[in-house]
Amino acid sequence: MSYFIKPQNYTPILDLQQTELGIQKIKDFFQANLSAELRLRRVTAPLFVLRGTGLNDDLNGVERAVNFPIKDMEDARAEVVHSLAKWKRVTLADYNIENGYGIYTDMNAIRADEELGNLHSLYVDQWDWERVMEAKERNIDFLKSIVNKIYAAFLRTEYLVSESFPEIRPCLPPEIVFIHSEELCQLYPTLTPKEREFEITKKHKAVFIIGIGGELSDGQKHDGRAPDYDDWTTPGEDGLPGLNGDIVLWNPVLEMPFEVSSMGIRVDKTALQEQLRLSGKEDRLELYFHKRLMNDTLPLSIGGGIGQSRLCMFFLRKAHIGEIQASIWPEEIKAECEKENIVLI
Repeated sequence: MSYFIKPQNYTPILDLQQTELGIQKIKDFFQANLSAELRLRRVTAPLFVLRGTGLNDDLNGVERAVNFPIKDMEDARAEVVHSLAKWKRVTLADYNIENGYGIYTDMNAIRADEELGNLHSLYVDQWDWERVMEAKERNIDFLKSIVNKIYAAFLRTEYLVSESFPEIRPCLPPEIVFIHSEELCQLYPTLTPKEREFEITKKHKAVFIIGIGGELSDGQKHDGRAPDYDDWTTPGEDGLPGLNGDIVLWNPVLEMPFEVSSMGIRVDKTALQEQLRLSGKEDRLELYFHKRLMNDTLPLSIGGGIGQSRLCMFFLRKAHIGEIQASIWPEEIKAECEKENIVLI
């Protein structure tokens, strides 16, 4: 079901031509900084993978992948990727990427089951990245160090935008705040996970929420995660489970939390088996990706995705993702946008 978040007294700061220039500046500058911060090499990625290999990202486990038959392969079915979470780890192995280095790529996807609105489109574009790590680095301190490097790239990009377009003033705090989803649960016990996210992000403006995917003490999950890439069961800080999380910024235009990245330390063999058991997905151990992980032919890694259109939307102070990317929208959304001075591309 589509939705529309009405911004208060919205007037775009940049016109269409300035917006296109801003998008180019942000994408060129940010990916160069991300590459330098994390020592990532750019690689070419697929738009689709074969069904049944276990390579596609299952997201929350309910989204349907767009798929089609391949005539020259006896109608074997290919799936448009949801993201490249598992494909990247295989690529690290196949490219023999050494410890402390990694890869990044432009990931383009179609998510037909998205609820369309200000933040979600049928078309998804993000920088997918993955980096080789050692067993001794599978801890919260290492996760935080990587998050801080990514956030430093955000700060530099925000400065570039403000220098290029002086009407856009910086709003990010100098540091990002870390908090575990269970700590949020204890801090706001009467609120839903999304309401907790609202309160903590409104207060701190930039937050990394740790431990997403597992059940909290109230029996809920902060959010869903597939069982076979992020590690959401291994004990981390203060014994709380999870070596993953989300980067969430406070959006000053929509006045709400704004997730720009999902990332984490990836499962090792122990975490994979445990998370598949908890999810009732142990049959996946027979798939190509999972067999490679269990056979020790994939490196330990950390990785994630950073929304390209989301980041541009944030830095250019846009109220709708359709101001950044071309997509298809329901008539009611187009009508609402027109009323609110939102010019869709």
